[in-house]
Amino acid sequence: MSNYEVRSYKDTYTLYELTEESTQSRIIVCPERGGIVIGCQLHGLELFYLDKSTFENPTANIRGGNPILFPISGQLANQTYEWNGQSYTMANHGVARTSVWDVVSTKTDGEASITIRLQSNEETLRSYPFAFELLFTYVLQDGQLHTRQLYRNLSEAAAMPFYAGFHPYFAIDSGKKIAYESDATRYVDYNDNVEKPFDGVIDLEGLVESVCLLDAKKSEISFVALQGARVRLTYDDIFKYMVLWSVKDRPFVCVEPWMAENGELNRQEELVMLNAGEELHANMTISCER
Repeated sequence: MSNYEVRSYKDTYTLYELTEESTQSRIIVCPERGGIVIGCQLHGLELFYLDKSTFENPTANIRGGNPILFPISGQLANQTYEWNGQSYTMANHGVARTSVWDVVSTKTDGEASITIRLQSNEETLRSYPFAFELLFTYVLQDGQLHTRQLYRNLSEAAAMPFYAGFHPYFAIDSGKKIAYESDATRYVDYNDNVEKPFDGVIDLEGLVESVCLLDAKKSEISFVALQGARVRLTYDDIFKYMVLWSVKDRPFVCVEPWMAENGELNRQEELVMLNAGEELHANMTISCER
């Protein structure tokens, strides 16, 4: 039997399971629900939290897994923005996480991987008037999950603004006052909109809104999560911000790499501007040490 396997099966939706036998690792992907990874078992430990009832309800925002954020990360004031003199409405975190993605290919030679695709369509164009293509490849290899991303502007003339991100829900069992290994020195507390010094520890207990680490030089963060395992995220430098968030009485923390801060499509100070016909490649890796 091969070390790597990719299989599909039905459980409310069509799911794709990637396995690596040698490391007891498994990834579960649902293209129909925003291309989301709902399960991430590395070295025998399931890292992700998932509220299955929100996953099974096609109209609910999924609480769990790792939602894809595109073309925005976070919220817009009144869920609206203006572009070239026209006003548009966009839900929190953009259009990718509520869209159906197509499966392009799978692979079991040297890795277990699946490539999925989302292209702009009539529905996305109502909120985001740009022709785009996203190709994401989830790769399970050596007990790590790599998310290789391609963002492509299909427009013939206009540059495409965006600031993508991820929203992984990590399961925890020992409280929400957590030490994060990061070289950031400041954070914005969105509960009072005050910038504060970061001493390595954030207590999310009781906080309704998120906090955002600001000035990290190294594109990585790690923390102790479930069963004492240390989870590590590494990512390309284009993900300049790290957002931390949780919900009262739920055993998870979200540790979210973003390309820009909340509301950037209204500020328009550090948007990623992808020229017509061009593409951007990026990667994020999740690993754990037990």
